[in-house]
Amino acid sequence: MQAKSGTLRKRKNRKMNKAHGFLSRMKTTGGQKVLAARRRKGRKKLSV
Repeated sequence: MQAKSGTLRKRKNRKMNKAHGFLSRMKTTGGQKVLAARRRKGRKKLSV
């Protein structure tokens, strides 16, 4: 028997951006720290 390989879950961009986007990161102090750490590290993408 062969297992079917399909998509695990669909990506909902609007929902994801509301949770992990740049503006939602900037709203909280913890999120701002995350962005600062990613800038310090030299990440090309700061958020989703």
